[in-house]
Amino acid sequence: MANISDISNSPEAADGNQVLQHFLATNKTSAGCLNPLAIPIVLQNAASWNTTGCLSGFLCQNNTAANTPEYCPPTLRCGAERLAQETCSQPQGDFEPFICSPGYYCPAGGKEQIECPARSFCNLGSFEPTPCAPGAYCPARSQRQFQVTPFVITLAIDCVFVLLAIVFYIKYKLANRRKKSFDALPTIEVEKADPMDDWDEPGSISGSDITSDAGSDVGTLSESNSHLQAFIDSLSRCIGAKKVGLSFGFHDLNYQPKKTPKPILSNVTGHISSGTLWGVMGASGAGKSTFVNVLMGKVKHTGGVTTVNGLRKDISAYKKIIGYVPQDDILLPELTVRENILHSARIRLPSNWTDEEIKKHVDILLSCVQLSHVQHSLVGSPARPVISGGQRKRVSIAMELAAAPMALFLDEPTSGLDATAAASIMALLKALSRIGITVITIIHQPRAEIYESLDSLLLLARGKMVYQGKTSEAQNYFGQLGFKFHPQLNPADVLIDIIAGEGHLYKVTSGEAGVPMLIEQWRQHQERTENDPLDRPISALSMEQNQALDQSMKRRGAYWHKQVYYCFVRSINQQIRQRSSFYLELLVGALAGFLIGLSSWNEKGILFRGVFQSPYEPLSSAIDYASVPVMGLLCALAIGLTASAPGVRIFGEEKLIYYREAASGHSRSAYYIGKVFSTFFRILLATLHFTVFHALLATPLMSFQALFAANLLYFYCVYGLASCISMVTRREDGPLTATIFSLIVSVFCGESPSLSSVSGWNMTWFWRACPGTWFVEGYFTENLSPLSYLYQIDQAASATGYTLGQFSLDLIMLFVLGTIYRLVAFAGLVLVNRSKQR
Repeated sequence: MANISDISNSPEAADGNQVLQHFLATNKTSAGCLNPLAIPIVLQNAASWNTTGCLSGFLCQNNTAANTPEYCPPTLRCGAERLAQETCSQPQGDFEPFICSPGYYCPAGGKEQIECPARSFCNLGSFEPTPCAPGAYCPARSQRQFQVTPFVITLAIDCVFVLLAIVFYIKYKLANRRKKSFDALPTIEVEKADPMDDWDEPGSISGSDITSDAGSDVGTLSESNSHLQAFIDSLSRCIGAKKVGLSFGFHDLNYQPKKTPKPILSNVTGHISSGTLWGVMGASGAGKSTFVNVLMGKVKHTGGVTTVNGLRKDISAYKKIIGYVPQDDILLPELTVRENILHSARIRLPSNWTDEEIKKHVDILLSCVQLSHVQHSLVGSPARPVISGGQRKRVSIAMELAAAPMALFLDEPTSGLDATAAASIMALLKALSRIGITVITIIHQPRAEIYESLDSLLLLARGKMVYQGKTSEAQNYFGQLGFKFHPQLNPADVLIDIIAGEGHLYKVTSGEAGVPMLIEQWRQHQERTENDPLDRPISALSMEQNQALDQSMKRRGAYWHKQVYYCFVRSINQQIRQRSSFYLELLVGALAGFLIGLSSWNEKGILFRGVFQSPYEPLSSAIDYASVPVMGLLCALAIGLTASAPGVRIFGEEKLIYYREAASGHSRSAYYIGKVFSTFFRILLATLHFTVFHALLATPLMSFQALFAANLLYFYCVYGLASCISMVTRREDGPLTATIFSLIVSVFCGESPSLSSVSGWNMTWFWRACPGTWFVEGYFTENLSPLSYLYQIDQAASATGYTLGQFSLDLIMLFVLGTIYRLVAFAGLVLVNRSKQR
């Protein structure tokens, strides 16, 4: 037998490979093995050969019943290739079966290896060509298919988005140009015809038959106030009564939070007549906000009684006909002025109103609050404003007026505004009180003009009342207590100083000037001059009005399915206006799919190697059970990174909006479902971009439809999980927290540690509770099932712990988990910060 070193010096061998091939060719054993030291092992006897023949996917050119398949121990080179999870370049013996090469297929019988035709692909060990998907790129001798059709569809969709972006940009520029031209006009007629400037005192309305008597019948306004007359008619039609105001009574009102030694509100008694403008004033910590919250029913009082129109009722029962304007302008910046107001009207006006009637009501309201000229302008955010601060406040007020309220509560409506804007807002509130709406506003250090525009005052100090009555009589009352109001000073500033404990600065008579004295003096004054507000008689007219109110409240609010639709449309509009973040999400999804696909490019679609079917097990290369789970893990991580932040923003960005709307009587479930439905289109497109690039580069065996379905449902799960996170975290912390949790549920997918290892710890239930496990198991099933004729895939399933053949169940469980996340998120939405939803 020749020696390798002798052959290496021969001129026939130019390199190591030629040396080895020459040696093996000239030193083949008599049994037909390339390895000269090898002894072949019979794989099939004649009976087995006659029964099964050559196994599917193998080439058995030299085998017959007389020369049955044999296994030859591999050469060093072939052994190294098999250990490296590759296939030997040639059979190791004359009678050794050889697995069909990629790009070829070996028909039944295994006697020939045929080139894979065009429009088909043949993976390693194919026994027939696999038809490519329609539109896929599959030239002759393809070992994998390139899904071009989904890529072209995605590219077409992206081109449409680019065109839409260009159109929106052009429209935006043209709108800005028109807006600048409009702003350049020397006069704006709508600003001149302000019908609210003539209203100073009750009963002195120019050109109006409205009287100062609270709750009086609404007369006919003058021609100059036609918009307000139309608004009054709309209010009357909505309420079903001629009177459009509510009166409130409260007796010995107390509020003491749990685990607090002292009450915040104590023994507050009084009466607020309908159709008046009230100002609640006091020093910081005096209990102004607490009083308003208790009176409205936002906070449950711990003592006392409240009445509405003389009836002992919880005021919170009337929240459908009571408006509340918070201090901060809680508006959706992506919507226009009109869209913000119209949504509130559609949700809260009577269900029997048509959409045309609602729009007409909103048009009248826009004219009344002087917003018609900016109704199609975006509201913008405080950081990036589009309309002025005063206009933002008017929008906030108009959102409540759109619901045709009978009473309006406002928390410091002039805070943060300049003097002109503040005066304009107070003129609007004055006008509303003159048409019969009861207006109660917390106000802090108002200008003299604003102070004098108030009909009545309610002054608090240390949680107790020190004055309630007409604004014009306040100076006289405190003058009787020995305080002097200097003509050069703002009376409101003097009052704040007095009730804040600085009364000695204005005291001109001897005696106590502190807050305890003011509280005691007012208590005595009430005993001398006022009757118990609960003893006020209820007239027949009041009873008739209360019955009309009950009927009105039953009709208030759109039907539930309409509220879902309105919330859905509003959310879609928001996402359209937030185009940059939407495009960024699609770009990130495409980039993530590209990178994950690129990581599997060199595999050429061969992502699994197992043990060949019996009796060809000895021919197997080193097993590769990990590639498919690793690919699934990487896809899960990429989807988590792509979808977490957008999923948080769906709810996390507008919690304050939800709190305001829930407190106003909007359906919580309708809001939530409308928002959830609006995300489906976004999820669908993000999934498409991710899947297209991943499938194009990784070329897995699972069909594009199965790959898309699994990815779509995992996106669905991550969005649901992110919604849960958004309910319990701050807006700033939500995206990072959601990303961390999405990575956690992705890592617990059964790749490492494997499910088979986890089962020994009795922790399989935890892994199964994570969507990553079902997601990767779906990948595992769909990539291994087509190879069941070639490999013993049950061994792979046993080794990894995944269950094969239940892809439908995997998808169902992903949907179930995503739905559970959304149910948990809804519970969090309703249960977290419940006090803010009252």
